[in-house]
Amino acid sequence: MHSALCTIDCCLLPLSWLYGAVVGVRNWLYDHGLLKLRRLPLPAICVGNLAVGGTGKTPHVEYLVRLLSPHYRVAVLSRGYRRKSRGYLLSDLATPMEMIGDEPWQMKQKFGTAIHVAVDADRWHGVHRLTHDNATSDTQVVLLDDAFQHRAVRAGLYILLVDYHRLYCDDRLLPAGRLRESAKGAARADVVVVSKCPPDIPPTECRHIQAKLQLRQGQQLYFSTLRYGALSALFGNETRTLAQLQAEQTHVLMLTGIASHSQMERDLRRHTPHVTPLAFPDHHYYTAGDVRRINRTLDQLPRPHIVVTTEKDAARLKTLQGLSSQVCENLYVLPIQTEILNAQTNIFNQTIEDYVRQNS
Repeated sequence: MHSALCTIDCCLLPLSWLYGAVVGVRNWLYDHGLLKLRRLPLPAICVGNLAVGGTGKTPHVEYLVRLLSPHYRVAVLSRGYRRKSRGYLLSDLATPMEMIGDEPWQMKQKFGTAIHVAVDADRWHGVHRLTHDNATSDTQVVLLDDAFQHRAVRAGLYILLVDYHRLYCDDRLLPAGRLRESAKGAARADVVVVSKCPPDIPPTECRHIQAKLQLRQGQQLYFSTLRYGALSALFGNETRTLAQLQAEQTHVLMLTGIASHSQMERDLRRHTPHVTPLAFPDHHYYTAGDVRRINRTLDQLPRPHIVVTTEKDAARLKTLQGLSSQVCENLYVLPIQTEILNAQTNIFNQTIEDYVRQNS
């Protein structure tokens, strides 16, 4: 199986070289001023990655919201992937998830009126609307979600996320690998965060990763992990801890529609060996057939059993029709937050706060 995958990857390498050449020319034109690059008129922090999906952008953007929103009026601007609308759209608490995308909807529901959340594939146009429309003219800081390759807009601070399980130095360009652009693009980042690390990652491994990434002088490197909160019922007010899963020998149907569910599965298995993953593609809109499959899979699991899903999936499951009463009564959301490791939280926070204060 492994050799077959390697053969497929090798067959795709010519396409990767062609893709890399096109992206490389585009970046060269921006780097040398031959394509117009617009600087934003207020503090703007870009959170992105070099690879497609699965590095934990949303938890890191939410980390920045928690850090900055007590002191500044924060706006989050996203593309709104797979939304059923076009152009610029400012969300409120009543905006349907389908109109802005699952991740922006999740952030708006979580932080409410404390922040502005807008979507626009054209980041320059989106920032212009945020800073000029009466409803959002109080914006003081913009967080650009997944805009690292959006070179037409120049943010003031770039945070590059790197998946601990797949470093960009070990990856290949699309379609043979998952990289959107060459690893050389990491040089544009001011801050590099290796995400999804084990919470007890040893210092020797951190130094090894730092050596492999070959960061340029002046770039800051941090390591982060995911911390899980208590499970909360999607339909109801009940909560339970992860520790209860093992104590009660609970069988878990792990229901996900995210880029990579392996980290979540590994973490859940630390609390119970009885985990049955049911994985769908990232940003998946569940069909009637999917609903029947979910109902049937849970019904076949020994009891006690529950369904555990992500906050992003909860946005789509909340209004999904046809879920059985058994699923609805046992459907729990697992919230996650980002934590900076190695006692560097204060240094990371100070970097962000200093940038915003000095550029406000």
